[in-house]
This record gives sequence, C-alpha cells and structure tokens, in this order.
Amino acid sequence: MDNQLGDFLRARRELVGPADVGLRTTGVRRTPGLRREEVALLAGISADYYLRLEQGRDRNPSAQVLEAVARVLLLDEAASAYLLGLIAPQPRSRRRPARRETVPPGALQLLGALGLPAFVEGRWFDVLAANDLARALSPNVTGGHNRLRDVFLDPAEHALFPDWEAGTARLVAGFRSRIGTELDDPRVVELVGELSLGSERFRRLWARHDVRVPEGMAVRFAHPELGGLELACEKLAVSGTDGQLLCVYSAAPGSSSAEKLALLGSLVAPPAPSPAPQDVRGTR
Repeated sequence: MDNQLGDFLRARRELVGPADVGLRTTGVRRTPGLRREEVALLAGISADYYLRLEQGRDRNPSAQVLEAVARVLLLDEAASAYLLGLIAPQPRSRRRPARRETVPPGALQLLGALGLPAFVEGRWFDVLAANDLARALSPNVTGGHNRLRDVFLDPAEHALFPDWEAGTARLVAGFRSRIGTELDDPRVVELVGELSLGSERFRRLWARHDVRVPEGMAVRFAHPELGGLELACEKLAVSGTDGQLLCVYSAAPGSSSAEKLALLGSLVAPPAPSPAPQDVRGTR
C-alpha cells in the first residue's frame, strides 16, 4: 500500500511484451513483459530514474514523465488518468469519514416504477437497493449483498454468467477505478483481503492493476428457469450521491430475451385483485 505508484508501474510493465512496442528481441528473457531499461529508453528518461520510480524513491514525478511512461505501457485513457492520480492523492486529513450509503428517495421510487430489472450499486459495489425483477434475475442482487463477494465466492453466481472470466476482469478493473488511490480505506482493505484469501482468480486480477471506468455493457445470463438471456446493462450516476450507480438491464425489442424478460415480469407481478362483488339487489 505504501508504494502505489511503483506497484502499478511494475504490474503494467510486466503485461507489455517487447513486440507490442516494436522492440526486437533475441534469446530467452527471464522476466515477463518489458525490462525497466526498455521502458526508460522508450519514455526518454534515464534507467536509474525509472528504477527510482518503481522503488518508490521518487514520489513526485512530473505529469510529463508519467504521460510518457503511460504511452510506453500502452495505457488507455482511464488507466492513464489513474496513473496521474497516484502522484496527487487526496490528503488523509481531508478525506471524508466513512458513512453509511443511503439511496435517495427519488432513486428508490424510480426502482419501483421501472418495468426492467434494476438495482443501485454503491462505490464499494454493495447492492444498496433492488427491484423485484432484478432479484428474480439474480437472487444475490439484494440489499446487503456485495457484487464482488458474490461473483467471486458464490458458485451459484458463477454458474449464472457464461462469460464469467471476462466479467470478473471488468468488475475488478472497475472497482480499482472507483476507489482510486484510497487503497487504505478500511472497507477496501477488508474486502480485498477477504477476496484475496477466498479466490485465486481475484488475486490474479488484482495483481494486474487493470483500471476501467464502469460503463454499459452486454451481459449474458444462464437463468435456471428461463435459460439464456442476452441483456444490455446501463450504469447511470445517481445524483446527489458519492458514486452510486443505477444499473438497469434491458433486452433488444422483439428478441427472445425480451420475451423472457416479459415472462419474468409476469412471474413476479403481484396477482390482480379480484373484482369487488356487485350488489345485484333490485336487478331484473
């Protein structure tokens, strides 16, 4: 935790092969990815200076230096922004104290009114609220559950997603993007520790230091009753909150998945009230 910049640079360097950046190599390389000297050469800085960056001996490099390193490491916009954020973390004294995440009443009202599976996700990927359709789609999408914990530690959740490998990679990269440099946040420490002990897959993904801004995506489900569904998941910011997202699933109109969603809606809809008995006195 004390050398976030060095940890990030080392992890990302090991994921870039020489051929990826146009370098020709001969012989056997003992370490994965680029060598430190190669990164330094391509970034236009000295090898000794780059070594100091990875070792945490220079905590205040210029933005220009990090931008050059980001280009060498083939970082996208989100990962580059994360890298730059590591040299200017929020001062500890100014960090807001942890507080319970509360869903605004308007968002709760919208959840109930939507005719689509939807839930509100907190900044630590906790499910803060969900409508009946979302719970019918995935039983773990229930208030009090954590998406990371369920996806990595619950075998039933694994079986629900045919694209579990790709989905877990996106999830961890999105989590790192959401928490930013606050890796010493007690909730983050607790969650990462639990997942690292319980899931080898999570340990590998966390060590990659991938960063990805949470965004809408296509999601496939293997529902135990309805079978396969192909849905789009859109994530919308909940106004007036610190990072809450409204996650809504939908299906292409006219598709088999849309028919299955409609069926799901009929299964969870409350029964229609019986008509009130009519007073037939006096009728002929």
